[in-house]
Order: sequence, then structure tokens, then C-alpha cells
Amino acid sequence: MPDPRVIIRNGHRTWLKWHRGRRRAGDPVFTGRRIHEGMRLGASVEVDLVIHADRGYAVLHDLTLERETTGAGRVVDCRAETLRALNLRGNDGRPIPDRVMLLEDLGALLAEGPIHPDALLQLDFKEDAAALDATAIAAFKASVRPVARHMILSSGDADAVRLLAEDVEGLRVGYDPCYGPIFERLEASRDFSAFAAEALAAAPEAEMIYLDYGLVLAADRAGFDLIGAFHNGGRRVDAWTIPDASPASLAAAERLLALKADQITTDDPEGLAMALEASF
Repeated sequence: MPDPRVIIRNGHRTWLKWHRGRRRAGDPVFTGRRIHEGMRLGASVEVDLVIHADRGYAVLHDLTLERETTGAGRVVDCRAETLRALNLRGNDGRPIPDRVMLLEDLGALLAEGPIHPDALLQLDFKEDAAALDATAIAAFKASVRPVARHMILSSGDADAVRLLAEDVEGLRVGYDPCYGPIFERLEASRDFSAFAAEALAAAPEAEMIYLDYGLVLAADRAGFDLIGAFHNGGRRVDAWTIPDASPASLAAAERLLALKADQITTDDPEGLAMALEASF
């Protein structure tokens, strides 16, 4: 069985990140059992965070509840105890036994151990600095401090990352500059160099830059090595999100490996690892 965590090509190691806690394409998202499994194995795992009514964080992607859970309405209007009573939905939309987790629940689960030394959990904050207040900032710090050395915080808002990560020892930080009309802007300007320079300046403390893989490949077709530009700036690069192990996805992943992506986010790490090994 291929390693569902990493691919090594020409001496370069590329992590296969478990997007929303998925090891396989059929996995439901954000289940504690799969997240914990990944951390035990030493995988790179990602979860999303949104703010709830008590100013803590739900481990969810959407700002509303209907698609991912058995609840309804806005997450920000939902209390912690109500969220914990909701079930997650599977890929077919049907409820599954697993419940919605809050950030403090996830922190407590990881604190139980064991955690592999190579494991890294990305906390991707899906809102911006305007959504934060002193209570929400304090809640984040309290939840992650015991296991912060195993985590990296990311967002499309560099200011939000700075506010949340300040004084949390061991917590790594990243930045995703691919929010907003980036594709439209770059399609018009083709100035990928300026895009990279702006991202580096916006988040000088970020060790990982998260890039839409379509943007990386568009730059490549235009003759610009976007991953190389960030490597030259001393950053590592995650390319997101390869959805599956289909022929089109496999071709994209192969090119990302050739460009020396440090990490590829995928909804099917195990399937993609098998396909990449078979194609090499």
C-alpha cells in the first residue's frame, strides 16, 4: 500500500494533505476519528474553522449549517451546545453518526495523543479579521495552546492570522493569497511576479503559502514558475485542491510534483498516492 502521506520524486518530498480530514475520497469530512488517525500516522491534515454564537469555533467550512450538518441557519447564530448536538452529513447528504466538533473538542482529542512527530494539522480560518473580537481571539488561543506545536494556522486574511497566532508558542502560520478576483486580475495582467511579491509582503511571517493549483498551472503555462518564486522567498508551497485520482487530476498532480510543490491538498490522498506510484 502506498504511503497516503507523502510522495518523493527526484529527491523532493511532497506531502499529500488530507483535505477536511479525508484519507479516502469516500470519507465524510471533519470526523474526529479520521483526523486523529492522520495525526497518529504523521500526515498533514486540514480542517476549517468558523465562528459560532459563543465566540468560539466550529470545525466546519460553510458559514451556514444546512450542507454539512443536520442543523439550519448561520453558524454565527448557533450556540456551542447546539452545535455539538448536530450530526455531520456524509458525501451523499445523509446524516452520519459523527457529531460536529468545536475547536476545543478537537484540541482535547489531540491532547489525548499519540501524535506522530511529523503530523501537522492546518487550521484554515474561513472568515476575516472583521469577524474577530477579544473573546473570539482569546478562545482560539486557549483551545490550541496545549497542542499548538502540531498546528499551522492559515487564512486568506493575513491580519486575522496575526491576531489569532500572536503569543501562541509553537503555532506555525501560513497565508492564502488566492481569495477575491485573483484569476481575473492575473488573466488580464499576467504579472505573476507581482502577485508573488505582494503575497510575500502581505504575510512576511508565513512559512507556508497556499495556492490554488489552477493558478500554479496557469502561471506554468505562461512560463512563470510560481512555486519557484515563493521558494526563492524562503516559503513552502501548498497547492490546493486536487479532488480525486482521475486522469485529469493525476496529470495536474504530476506537474505539481515536477514543479516541486511542498504539499498537495487532496480529497483522496490514498487514491492519489496509489495512482502516482503506478504512473511513475
